[in-house]
Order: sequence, then C-alpha cells, then structure tokens
Amino acid sequence: MHLFDSFTIRAATFRNRIFVSPMCQYSSDDGLPNDWHFVHLGSRAVGGAGLVMVEASGVSPEGRITAWDSGIWSQQHADAFRPIAAFIESNGAVAGIQLAHAGRKASTDVPWRGGRVIPEGPHSWQTVAPSPIPFRHGEPVPHELTAGEIDDIVEQFARSTALALDAGFHVVELHMAHGYLLHEFLSPLSNVRTDDYGGSLENRMRFPLRVTERVRQTWPDHLPLFVRISASDWAEGGWDLPQSIEFAKRLRDLGVDLIDCSSGGAVPGAKIEIGPGYQVPFARAIRAEAGIATGAVGLITDAHQADEIIRSGSADAVLLARELLRDPYWPLHAAHILGVDVPWPDQYLRAKP
Repeated sequence: MHLFDSFTIRAATFRNRIFVSPMCQYSSDDGLPNDWHFVHLGSRAVGGAGLVMVEASGVSPEGRITAWDSGIWSQQHADAFRPIAAFIESNGAVAGIQLAHAGRKASTDVPWRGGRVIPEGPHSWQTVAPSPIPFRHGEPVPHELTAGEIDDIVEQFARSTALALDAGFHVVELHMAHGYLLHEFLSPLSNVRTDDYGGSLENRMRFPLRVTERVRQTWPDHLPLFVRISASDWAEGGWDLPQSIEFAKRLRDLGVDLIDCSSGGAVPGAKIEIGPGYQVPFARAIRAEAGIATGAVGLITDAHQADEIIRSGSADAVLLARELLRDPYWPLHAAHILGVDVPWPDQYLRAKP
C-alpha cells in the first residue's frame, strides 16, 4: 500500500490516497458557492488529488462560522454546487462536502479581518451551544440548546445530506472537530449539561451519534460517510484519545467509513505540540484500536513523508490543506518525486516531466 494506490470505499474509488482537506474560503454570499469556489476546487481536481472536499458548509445560516461561509440548506445551494461537483468528477477526483454547524464559534468575522466575534449587525446572530459558556471570556454567551432544538439540528443535517446527494457529491463528511457544535457536545470543557446530552461519555456522544445515524439513513448505502474529529483537546480534563477511540468504534458501528483525525479547537490557549505530521499518531491509534479506516492531517508537506504514512499503515489517506493552497498540483509533483507515472490532463501534457 502506497500513496498512489487506488482506494475503494463502498462504491467510490479514489485514484490515490491524497485528499483535499476542507478549507474555508470565506467567499460566499448567503452560503452560495461562486466562481472562486469553482476555480479553487476544480484546480485541485485537475492537479491530481483523489478526493476534493468542499469547505465546512453550514447546515443552516446560523451554522456557519462566518456570514461568508458556504452552506447547503436549500435547493438553491444544491443547484449552485452541482456544476462544481460535476467538474471535479469529470477530472478524475471524487467530489465530497463537509457538513457543519459552528455552534458557539459562529458569528465571527473572516480571518484576514481578525476573525473576532461580530456582536451585532447584519453579519451577526445568536450562537448556540450545549451549555451557556462562550468560547472566550467576554464574548457573547451562546444559547443553551433545548432537547427540541437538538432534534431540529439533527434534521438539518439530514436535509443537507439529501441536498448534497442532489448536488452530485459522492462523499459526505460530518464535522465533529475544532470546537464546533458536535465537538462542543463531546468535550467536557464545553458541555456541562446535566440532562441526557451531558455528563457521562455516553451522554456526551448522544447528539453526535444521533446526527451520524440520521445522516447514514439519508445517505445512500453505496456511498462513503466520513467523520472529522479532534482526537484531543490538548487540555487537561478535555476530550482525549481514549474517548476518541471509543467514539470511533461507535461511529464504525453506525456505518461511518473513515475517521479524519485532527485535533484541538475546543478551548483557546491549548498547548499543542506542533511539528511535521504531529497528528499522525492519532490516526495510527484509532485505525489500530477502533478497526476503522483513518485519514491523517496536519503539517504533511513532503511526498516521501506522505508516502511513508501510507506505507507504514499509520493511515489510509492523507489530507492536505496549506500545502495544496501553495501548490494545487502537489499530487502530480509528488508522483514525479516518488517515481510514479500518473496521468496528466491532456491540456497539460506538454509540461509533464
């Protein structure tokens, strides 16, 4: 098994194990993708990736991180995504989309304007969370979700899943990482509820597992379902790898096919031990202990490094973000470095080494 081996999950076959990680572009109007997204995502398909994943897309307007995030909560959104998904697939990649709800980390400005909470105005809204605890001290207090509101969000995820299918996507990933709503329920640092959705591990997993079950019921059996988790909060008393392994087992039993292993994001100021491939051990442990395919992400930049992750059995795929922003054609270049002959687009053959 190596980086350029094909990879089949259910009825989807990826031409290699290089996946484009979901990367927010903060360039949508009312959640709708546009020419920027067509070029951004399409160029990564032309560049040789096996899976091209759309950024975290809100299952409701309030589920977006910012007012400029993409979303998929109406037929209009599905229709806008359809030509993008079709172009990705026509260029040999599988088209995927990450479905998300930002929870208490919503209603913020874009990163290049500081990324802080927008407390009021047309680009602001009331945030929601498992408990009325803001992400940072001094920020607006999120609304504590009621049991009925949790039911509504489960259905929002199901609706967005159906729309993703209609748009032509063949992979759905559920965003349960980086301190957003589903991760907020998992972590005892953000979830201090005393009802059936808080306290014990079983209770804290309840809402994310309900979303997973409902999405798997909606998403066709022949198509893959991924889940991105933060395998550790990197903070005392928070979510950690042993809990992640148990959660991954439960996700596997509900029909999830791959765990996309990231970390952090639950609380500000976490002390994260960053270095090349620093999250690969999470992918390795979950793959071994939970018996499920994993994806490794985080400071994977070198072709030999990526290939070794796959060859060693640490993960089944690598997800690249910043490196693919720097070089949309990284997969083609990596193949040349590793001495693997892969097809180039006909239009680019004159440049093939």
